[in-house]
Amino acid sequence: MDLKSVITWLIPLFPLTGWVLWGLLGRYIKDLTGHLASAFVGVSFILSLVLFYIVSNSHGFTATLYPWIYAGRLGVNVSAVIDRLSMVMLVMVTGVGGLIHVYSIGYMKGDKGYARYFSFLNLFVFSMIMLIISNNLLLLYVFWEAVGFCSYILIGHWYHKKSASDAAKKAFIVNRIGDFGFSVGIFLLFLTTRTINYESVFKIIPALPSITVTAIALLLFAGAVGKSAQFPLHVWLPDAMEGPTPVSALIHAATMVTAGVYMIARLHVIFSYSPVASMFVLFIGTLTAFLAAFIAASQFDIKRIIAYSTISQLGYMFMAVGIGSYTAGIFHLISHAVFKGLLFLTAGSVMHAMAGELDLRKMGGMYPKMKITALTFIVGALALSGIPPFSGFFSKDAILADVFSRGFYLSWIIGELTALLTAFYIFRLIFRVFFGQSNVDPKLHVHESPAVMTYPMVILSLAAILIGFLGMPPFDHSVFYNFLNVDFKNAAIFAPFVNNASWVILSLISVLMGLLGILAAYILYIRKSVSPERVKRAIGPIYSLSYHKVYFDEIYDFLIVRTVLGLSTFFWRIIDDAIIDGAVNGIAAGFAFFSVKVKRIQNGMLMSYALTFAIGVIALLFYYFIR
Repeated sequence: MDLKSVITWLIPLFPLTGWVLWGLLGRYIKDLTGHLASAFVGVSFILSLVLFYIVSNSHGFTATLYPWIYAGRLGVNVSAVIDRLSMVMLVMVTGVGGLIHVYSIGYMKGDKGYARYFSFLNLFVFSMIMLIISNNLLLLYVFWEAVGFCSYILIGHWYHKKSASDAAKKAFIVNRIGDFGFSVGIFLLFLTTRTINYESVFKIIPALPSITVTAIALLLFAGAVGKSAQFPLHVWLPDAMEGPTPVSALIHAATMVTAGVYMIARLHVIFSYSPVASMFVLFIGTLTAFLAAFIAASQFDIKRIIAYSTISQLGYMFMAVGIGSYTAGIFHLISHAVFKGLLFLTAGSVMHAMAGELDLRKMGGMYPKMKITALTFIVGALALSGIPPFSGFFSKDAILADVFSRGFYLSWIIGELTALLTAFYIFRLIFRVFFGQSNVDPKLHVHESPAVMTYPMVILSLAAILIGFLGMPPFDHSVFYNFLNVDFKNAAIFAPFVNNASWVILSLISVLMGLLGILAAYILYIRKSVSPERVKRAIGPIYSLSYHKVYFDEIYDFLIVRTVLGLSTFFWRIIDDAIIDGAVNGIAAGFAFFSVKVKRIQNGMLMSYALTFAIGVIALLFYYFIR
């Protein structure tokens, strides 16, 4: 095994080892667990940078650890595909994940499940690393499920709270729906190609019938819809906020929800040969981006607002991969990982100061006491809003420019409206938390978070300012574009040319939308020229629809939950109790009744026995003669 392969397998080995060690020894080393767990992910980050440097000066390679499954025509190795796509993702996951680990040291201090938390946090990073570097669909599926398991465990970290355990179960069950489609897609792919290795599949896909490729692509996309919380399987992600805030940051920024976008980018050849599936991805992405932003605009839970923001931004990424602009989609994924991780960590800092309070209506005027948190929060909000020179401006506008240049004007218009709503809801949050009149409980001692929490926030805020320049326009000549597309023999498939002729005008429109959203929030919550209550009354039904999250939970509860409970009750009471148990118990009762009657014959009187015997003989003779 050469040096490149050794480094490749050391990257996931450290967090895997951490999972085992902290699970076994965490109770003994206690507070040291957090520092060691962070250090292990830090080592993986450094090794990822080394491998990144190696790959940037050469082409990608495949590193095989050992043969895994060989049965008939199925041959699967535990192998890693190391190219520029996987390296960009590796650096992001280990870098952002490492900062979230460090932040967790302060945030989770004193928690009863401290060691267990860091053990599974390491497992989460390991699972995502393996998902990224897998070179075949079976290995991908194993770690696809592993990140789902880790999210279930960590969302329900405070399992003694019913809301947390319910949220964990909801995430697990909803993802099972998408993952079922994903698994069927893998089976169909193997049945038609007789292979699940990426490179082998890509060679065969062009020769398959279009309807087969479309079926495979749509089934695979079902998995992405679940993992990346797209409509209609988006309902689990806002409830996942019941877990610790660093877990929310890891799920939203660096691990689970990014898996769906990465999977489509990795399997881009399949989707590129299915225009129907690609258009469906675009449709779902467009609808989800607007729908989630619409819901976020009226929420009061600080973490759920950011959660809906994640769903919305993922919608942008699916818009990109839906039109074949995979490079723009991955660039926004990386950019979003930075500023969304920042937003969650700053939200966690606010919660830390507010003793866990989440309601915007109980905050306000916190800027003087939490300046670092406020300033870094504003940086993340500006990046999310797409205001230059912050990263979201470059990454989001690359998507919208490509959507427009390819003629998908309705998606572009919806994307721009979503940008306006995005800027509005995130600055509504900022103005209500940090500025204006304070509604904070006087008993609370609001203070800045410790350095172990603020340092990761500052680092991410600097990244949110600088990382966007990697996608400096024209995007198809940017550093990120040129770096990512070296490994692909047909770069036109992975990253089609972006028409930059109208980029400046389109970007100005996007920035204008963002500024209008900020201005609307400023007028309503700082200047108060217009009362929010007055606006609420004026748009009553629309506000109600947004506030109640378009009634998705209620609809699902009525159509699915109650239906399942009703059917379960029917099968329990009627089929199981009445019919099956009734039949068995009825037979037993019949024999018991008959036995009670028959046993009266056994009275101990010899004359009665003789009479019975005689009656029996006469009956037999009578039957014999009349037959």
